[in-house]
Amino acid sequence: MAAAAVDSAMEVVPALAEEAAPEVAGLSCLVNLPGEVLEYILCCGSLTAADIGRVSSTCRRLRELCQSSGKVWKEQFRVRWPSLMKHYSPTDYVNWLEEYKVRQKAGLEARKIVASFSKRFFSEHVLPSSELHYLLRKALTWKYYAKKILYYLRQQKILNNLKAFLQQPDDYESYLEGAVYIDQYCNPLSDISLKDIQAQIDSIVELVCKTLRGINSRHPSLAFKAGESSMIMEIELQSQVLDAMNYVLYDQLKFKGNRMDYYNALNLYMHQVLIRRTGIPISMSLLYLTIARQLGVPLEPVNFPSHFLLRWCQGAEGATLDIFDYIYIDAFGKGKQLTVKECEYLIGQHVTAALYGVVNVKKVLQRMVGNLLSLGKREGIDQSYQLLRDSLDLYLAMYPDQVQLLLLQARLYFHLGIWPEKVLDILQHIQTLDPGQHGAVGYLVQHTLEHIERKKEEVGVEVKLRSDEKHRDVCYSIGLIMKHKRYGYNCVIYGWDPTCMMGHEWIRNMNVHSLPHGHHQPFYNVLVEDGSCRYAAQENLEYNVEPQEISHPDVGRYFSEFTGTHYIPNAELEIRYPEDLEFVYETVQNIYSAKKENIDE
Repeated sequence: MAAAAVDSAMEVVPALAEEAAPEVAGLSCLVNLPGEVLEYILCCGSLTAADIGRVSSTCRRLRELCQSSGKVWKEQFRVRWPSLMKHYSPTDYVNWLEEYKVRQKAGLEARKIVASFSKRFFSEHVLPSSELHYLLRKALTWKYYAKKILYYLRQQKILNNLKAFLQQPDDYESYLEGAVYIDQYCNPLSDISLKDIQAQIDSIVELVCKTLRGINSRHPSLAFKAGESSMIMEIELQSQVLDAMNYVLYDQLKFKGNRMDYYNALNLYMHQVLIRRTGIPISMSLLYLTIARQLGVPLEPVNFPSHFLLRWCQGAEGATLDIFDYIYIDAFGKGKQLTVKECEYLIGQHVTAALYGVVNVKKVLQRMVGNLLSLGKREGIDQSYQLLRDSLDLYLAMYPDQVQLLLLQARLYFHLGIWPEKVLDILQHIQTLDPGQHGAVGYLVQHTLEHIERKKEEVGVEVKLRSDEKHRDVCYSIGLIMKHKRYGYNCVIYGWDPTCMMGHEWIRNMNVHSLPHGHHQPFYNVLVEDGSCRYAAQENLEYNVEPQEISHPDVGRYFSEFTGTHYIPNAELEIRYPEDLEFVYETVQNIYSAKKENIDE
């Protein structure tokens, strides 16, 4: 119907214009059309935002049709940013013109950041949609750096939101909101929102209410409306809620503590806890606490050593209470209710009464981030130490003057060879906070300054030519999909050395001397399908007869395209290995074309 109206309207306009006198043709003819038809014309998709701006400045009638909160600007916004429409409620008043301006301004700021990156990877002009579609399928390097930019921009916004959240008064007890900020910061490219997580929890609450109705059809929690924060005082009624919760969470939905894979960061991300229905004590406790409070049971978080717990008051309101007036709930252990003695038995040690006390939101988040920090230090596969970097950022956002963590952050950046100016800023801050750290600070300052000077003196990258006599034993080339003979993993080569270039300790630890050719053979830098980066001996690699894409986050850092048989190096990698591509084509022709001919026969 709408399309037909637009088509007919577009046919009527020129016809009327031909019949009208020259002075009234065009604009006067247009504004005499019915408002609905004019709106369809303005929303037809052929007009840009600049066109709408010009149209709205011609006369009062068109200005009213193009009002900032109307359908015309809403359609402009929808066409420009379709994926953002889900964040706007149909019932809310929205100034679509202002929203358009804000998003447009953010886009321009993002382009400034893009412009500061290498021109090898970015263009300053806006690509047509057809070319962009091609690039999204092919240009792996573009996508790699685009994700880096998006990762950074989103993290900055989330960190600002978290800092504002931490400024709330101590009685602001939205534990879930704080946990979601941590989740978002560590997973900035995922679509995670408090609204969506709360909706999932609300659906669990509905199931609990259904079960509770079978226990007590007159239970006051059943009358609670969404968003209410009323609390039930009667212990028996609270107990009925907890019984219903335990049945729904652990029997019906099969939530459980993750004992098999306890040291996994996913156990701390609330959206993953809800998806995988498992977690560790602190994340399971926050889920349990949120549901209980929505149903009127005033549980409180307890920062118990080695095992986060919740406490449930059994004493009379207003009475002087001690630790024995509470029951302690283990959400990790299927909601089991514990006495003080059983809590100590759980961790195998006696603890002071102070450790049974309730903690505020900031302390809960500190423990969550502390767990992530411990996992980040254990990180073995991800050589970028992204989890450690993220958890340090979060911890220092809460406690910016933690000298040991600032020193760890400086050492990490120095180790990774990134952001030397930031390293110097951190070290200066440490020296101000604790002059006693001058030894460690001085060492890092000296080596960071040397690193900056070396970067200035660099004249170019090392170029490795296959035709060079010292590279005669190198059999494989960058971009080839390989398979490890011993461990069976698939990988892609992104670098090679004529002999092993690692230190003696690494050679000893990896037992390289046990190989028939030892370390006197070519070694290859490879991106492995499990997300790791490895250094493999030539005798341990073989061609993968069924090459597939390697799912590794750094593929786009080195390659621009996957052809179906091999990866094509980007401009930067090709400069380092200028002769490899010719060898790749020759290998692909010999290996995969021969295989295809055998299959056809």
